[in-house]
Amino acid sequence: MNLNRVCWLSLATGAVLAQGQALKVEAVPNPAPQGSIEAHWAMADGNPLLSWIEGANGSYQLRYSIRRGGQWSEPRTIVANRKFFRQPAESPSVVSFPGGALLAEWVEAEPGSEAEYIYVSASKDGVQWTAPAMAHQDHSPVQHALVSMAASGDREASLIWLQALKGEDDPSQLRRTVVNSDGKVVKEELLEADVCTCCPTAIVRTARGLLVAYRGHTPQDIRDIAVKRFENGRWLPAKILNPDKWQINACPVNAASAAAAGNRLAIAWYTEGDDKPRVQLAFSSDAGATFTKPILINTGDALGHASVVLADDGGAFVSWIEEGEKSSRALARYVSAAGMSGPVVEVTQGSTESIGYPRLLEAGKETWIAWANSANGRVQTARLTK
Repeated sequence: MNLNRVCWLSLATGAVLAQGQALKVEAVPNPAPQGSIEAHWAMADGNPLLSWIEGANGSYQLRYSIRRGGQWSEPRTIVANRKFFRQPAESPSVVSFPGGALLAEWVEAEPGSEAEYIYVSASKDGVQWTAPAMAHQDHSPVQHALVSMAASGDREASLIWLQALKGEDDPSQLRRTVVNSDGKVVKEELLEADVCTCCPTAIVRTARGLLVAYRGHTPQDIRDIAVKRFENGRWLPAKILNPDKWQINACPVNAASAAAAGNRLAIAWYTEGDDKPRVQLAFSSDAGATFTKPILINTGDALGHASVVLADDGGAFVSWIEEGEKSSRALARYVSAAGMSGPVVEVTQGSTESIGYPRLLEAGKETWIAWANSANGRVQTARLTK
């Protein structure tokens, strides 16, 4: 390990104020079976909805369960026998609409090809789902992937995704597809013509409108996190969240996570600017018009894969992955609205690949985290409490 890197991390850790008690991790069983992967959270009528992929031998299903009154519902299948792209950064997601309608998105891949395609399916009752529909106009065998989705109205959702028409060595586009609650594609538009090729995207809905966070790209291969807002019926110019100045001639597959509540916003992200691998957090109280200075989150050798949710007291819970002595560790901590970081708690250990992308959810006064675990080969869930 680089000695300068260790010294920098030690100094930075000492500068972060710790307060309060460490979070407690309470393992909570869920209905995802052995072999389940790619967990994702959503909210359905105020209740946690957990989705995942399960199956074997080329036969896979996208399924979900809703937790109500302390009990998980019987798992239901959204779609089966599809060519799901089984990669942690590409986990399918679900959004809910008033009245109980659901919309799901996922990415499919062609074996032996760089082709990836985005599909959507809708349901009025969570049982019967519409036939999968491709969510983009271009059908050529290139990357259409790294989707994030959020409800952008009572009867529509916005999908943010990347398109690489000329392969990963040429500029990738950031695009938006609007899909209604019936699963019909309403429109598609270009947001940015040149972004980092294979980093996940994030989208949230604030009181002022949509906000998208993604890893940008310059001709000099600077790949810092950018944000773009949709307000009063138009997209505002993109801006860099913080000038980390991370220059890298490759895509790190490691970007930002965002959470919003009214005008409050939190974004957590990974960077290696100045050769200092770190996870950072920034708050906004004006729906992303301005942000606080970055708050250092990690205390050790950061690997990224950050996730963030807002707490009802204005603070945020953040999870991320660090390199341990023998394996990677998924960690979490609480950060107050004033930027004071609480103690770090370990959620799980394992290889980075097996942990995947831990994902947080704030449901009422409960904070949830889901991840894949190599110890028993299935999606795991837990509650975090202060």
